[in-house]
Amino acid sequence: MKHDFEDIEVKRDAVRILESQLVCKRNPCMIGTGAMCDPYIHFEEELQVTRQCLELIKRYGFGVAIQTKSNRILRDVDVLKDINAMTKCVVQITLTTFDEDLCRILEPYVSTTAERFAVLEVMRDAGIPTVVWLCPILPFINDTEENLRGLLDYCIRAKVHGVLCFGFGTTLREGSREYFFKNLDQCFPGVKQKYIQAFGNRYECKSPSNDRLMDVFKAECCKHGILYRPVDVFGYMRKFEVKKSRLLQFG
Repeated sequence: MKHDFEDIEVKRDAVRILESQLVCKRNPCMIGTGAMCDPYIHFEEELQVTRQCLELIKRYGFGVAIQTKSNRILRDVDVLKDINAMTKCVVQITLTTFDEDLCRILEPYVSTTAERFAVLEVMRDAGIPTVVWLCPILPFINDTEENLRGLLDYCIRAKVHGVLCFGFGTTLREGSREYFFKNLDQCFPGVKQKYIQAFGNRYECKSPSNDRLMDVFKAECCKHGILYRPVDVFGYMRKFEVKKSRLLQFG
């Protein structure tokens, strides 16, 4: 990019391009969004690009799996319910930090964990299935059993359909590592040295508690009937389904 990371470039033709693609599809399928850029950034309140895209997905009878860290998604719960009534709508929420004060330090520009849990509850009550992403978990900061069990308790109470976890840790590329270390010095004095000693310049920084935390994670998911194997969770989100109401509507 030729601009600051915090600046955004708006895909102003996104709605038109999406519609041109949808009309060309022989059969409807699941549409995924949110993996690389949150569809509910602050500017969405003004632009409403995401809502317009959801309305197109609804109009053409497609399903959607949408991922966000923002409770702005609640604005569009009416469209999400309509999509889910005809096909399948899966709302994905990222959770990393159970402690609210710590969450405000680690993720200062998005909805707090409690606010995201409230989104999961709204979706549960609306009959919309949800999936939670547990990543990244930062070694020496929030890679504790207490944090994990707090997040899993939210998942259990919200009756999420699946939880995605690829291990407990984070990844650091050249460039992002320097930015991360600078913020560690500001917010968590002394922790940078732990990273350097434990991981050096490695890309993958796995928590020393990874194996123990994975055992807790798998046991709790199995106990409460929550999908946790990535192949199963992704398989569920990719599978297009047609509800009886849509069959009756379109014969």
